[in-house]
Amino acid sequence: MHSVEDLLRQHIAENILFSTKGYPYPDEASFLENGIIDSMNVIELVMFLEENLGIKIEDTEIVPDNFDSVSSLAKFARRKQSLVTAPAD
Repeated sequence: MHSVEDLLRQHIAENILFSTKGYPYPDEASFLENGIIDSMNVIELVMFLEENLGIKIEDTEIVPDNFDSVSSLAKFARRKQSLVTAPAD
């Protein structure tokens, strides 16, 4: 099974950077500072995560703290997944 980071790197490399050589940045590299993604790509990433990880991302959650690197996005996605799989009280 692939990690969330692996899925994100592959998706960004193939569908945003159009690279056949993989994701060329460290996981901590800022999407904004490095020009890796733009606002349309953020929407694409939201759809990708919702479809592939079974999570629902609210508009208020689409902020740089959650969406500015592979690391921050994977951490956010895992947090959302844990809420989906957590037993209801």
